[in-house]
Amino acid sequence: MPRLCVLGLGYIGLPTASMFAVAGLSVVGVDPNPRVRAALEGGQLPIEEPELETLVKAALQSGHLRVRERPEPADAFIIAVPTPLQDQRADLSFVERAARDILPLLRRGNLVILESTVPPGTTRGFLAPILAESGLGPGRDICVAHCPERVLPGRILLELVQNDRLAGGITPRCADRAADLYAAFVKGDIMRTDATTAEMVKVMENTYRDVNVALANEFALIAEQVGVDVWEAIRLANHHPRVNVLRPGPGVGGHCIAVDPWFLVDAAPNAARIIRAAREINDGMPQHVLDNLRQLVSPPAALALLGLAYKAEVDDARESPALRVAELAIQRGYEVRLCDPHISADQPGLPAPLLPLEQAVRDVDVVAVLVDHRAFRELDIDLIAALVKGKQLYDARAALDHAAWRARGFVVTVLGTPLPLGEVDAQRRVRER
Repeated sequence: MPRLCVLGLGYIGLPTASMFAVAGLSVVGVDPNPRVRAALEGGQLPIEEPELETLVKAALQSGHLRVRERPEPADAFIIAVPTPLQDQRADLSFVERAARDILPLLRRGNLVILESTVPPGTTRGFLAPILAESGLGPGRDICVAHCPERVLPGRILLELVQNDRLAGGITPRCADRAADLYAAFVKGDIMRTDATTAEMVKVMENTYRDVNVALANEFALIAEQVGVDVWEAIRLANHHPRVNVLRPGPGVGGHCIAVDPWFLVDAAPNAARIIRAAREINDGMPQHVLDNLRQLVSPPAALALLGLAYKAEVDDARESPALRVAELAIQRGYEVRLCDPHISADQPGLPAPLLPLEQAVRDVDVVAVLVDHRAFRELDIDLIAALVKGKQLYDARAALDHAAWRARGFVVTVLGTPLPLGEVDAQRRVRER
């Protein structure tokens, strides 16, 4: 039975390790975080993902998946650690640490795969030289490859199996070895290429999405200034057979789309002009949302910010634009109430306490929907109307039934539409009487 060691048990490493274990490989899952290990050993998951609990439990109960603090000898090693953004550059320190952790364990014939998303050239120019310190030649004595994940949170298990994969080797033989390994559970095509091309493809995919979101956000900014409902304009534009404008919003988040385009900007700063502009537009949207809110109410008004995750129905707040809106609002002097049914109250780094819905909206001046979770799309409007002080709704996702909210007496403001400042002033005068 092949032995596999997976370094990093996060959103990608844990499902990947479990998939290989269920497929029959002997897998050691490595994570230095004691909270992650304790959760898994206690039958709990450190992340939220549909059907993942069933998969992980099956992998652990089979005995094919073991959780450890340190790596152990194996036939193949997969590095699936974070590559966060640091000053608009990729922080490769976790990759380096993982590589150095396996150095004493490397043997002739081993396969080392980097799954983490990295700038083009990292596998060949950064990882391989570290591995060469073992005395074994990458591409000669050991195989080294980059095999990026290509999955969507909320659909990880399905897409790990069904999506096509890239096996990018530093040599063709390395690509073949990597492809053979993933064939244990991947049903999609496994396309062989070189490592740098695989790195480029992965970052291109996320950059493509980021640029198109930026275009939608720029349309929203223009629509507010020229007096157009951008949502209606997008609906009509998308009737064109070759147009598919995406949905605007308060920004872009997550561990990929909000981060990876900067890897290309760093790699070729003079060439990546559209990419840089798109990043600046999307990174500027939380400030624009706060600017809209400031035209509705001034500090120290109370804001109920509904949603902290970076997208709907996930528990991941990494690079979340909603979190950035909360931080900016607090800096401006607003009283901020946070609510998100998918985020744990003990998650580190929250700028204000996370509250139950009724407590979050009680006596606030504005209810702002920043994430279109189903729980927010299905809010009890009568309940909210009975609790809030100022009947103002700000919808940054165009996710709610605005006619129903207006029927309950709310002034509704939607990102990408003209601000209803006349209605806001009229309601303010009514409250002041």
